Amino acid sequence: MNRRVFLGLSPLGAVSLLGAGHVNKRERMLQWLGGKTDPNYTPAAFFLHFGPEYQSGSAAAKRHLEFFRQTDMDFVKIQFEQTYERQAFLEKPSDWSKLALRKIDFYEPVLETVRDLVKSTKKDALILMTLYSPYMCAGHCASGPVLKRHLDENPEAVKRGMEILTESQMIFVRACIKAGVDGFYMSTQGSEKGTFANPKIFAAYVKPFDLVAMREVSVACPFNILHVCDYVAPYANYDAVRDYPGQVVNCNTKMAEGELEPQAIAKFFKRPYMGGTDRHGILANGTPAQVEAEIKRVVKSAAGQFILGADCTVAGETDWKRLRHAIAVAHRVGN
Repeated sequence: MNRRVFLGLSPLGAVSLLGAGHVNKRERMLQWLGGKTDPNYTPAAFFLHFGPEYQSGSAAAKRHLEFFRQTDMDFVKIQFEQTYERQAFLEKPSDWSKLALRKIDFYEPVLETVRDLVKSTKKDALILMTLYSPYMCAGHCASGPVLKRHLDENPEAVKRGMEILTESQMIFVRACIKAGVDGFYMSTQGSEKGTFANPKIFAAYVKPFDLVAMREVSVACPFNILHVCDYVAPYANYDAVRDYPGQVVNCNTKMAEGELEPQAIAKFFKRPYMGGTDRHGILANGTPAQVEAEIKRVVKSAAGQFILGADCTVAGETDWKRLRHAIAVAHRVGN
């Protein structure tokens, strides 16, 4: 665990970063979404998973708020920790029809977090909820290899399970909207290079279920980020998800077929891009000077409407001072 000291920063937790003299982050981001960018300020945000004692309820809300304030990031993104448990009965494709429909009580621990953050923080910042795709939730129910094998063997049988997971997801999504979230960080997997023996499986049995919630929240909420997640494997390209909804896209600049600059990704998806930093690279291991140089390089290479971030969730043990330093650089460097 890297714990280098980053000099020149005020002590963590000393003051709220939204006090007198500071622009309200909610208004700043709403202006940004409307196309009004500040040539001397680049918004930025990083995300990480907190320890088990901070994954639900009021404890999670307090930890998210602490992280938001101490890093000075530009919006709040709530981690989703209320995942399905592994279902031992999923031995063959037809077993997916046996999945239990998780209703509102299943999501109550994270909904408590949502309500607390909306009450305490919405006046100051936009609040996004993490949304795993039904395919990703299916991967929590069974191992990834089992899920992929079942889809390759009999996708029509697995489809019933995807329908159940999607119905459950919509219960949660609508509850979050009712509670007052401003949008969702919408994660997708399944179109990575070599995931399925038949690539048409993604188009027919993964993508349609991704789009149910994504389409609804993109109409209901002002700020949704499409996250093309490469945690499992890299992508050959992003063609399969190019038409997915979302006001902003977040994905890795590095793919199996090469690397794209942030500006090229924004042009490809026809929307602003968030990202630019490798969660395993200089951001995680560089000196303060290296981090500053990297942030400046990324910001200068991006399109005008750009959010600095990582390609995915950073390691949970990352020093918050390191993230605050990266964000501070972005805040004083325009593009």
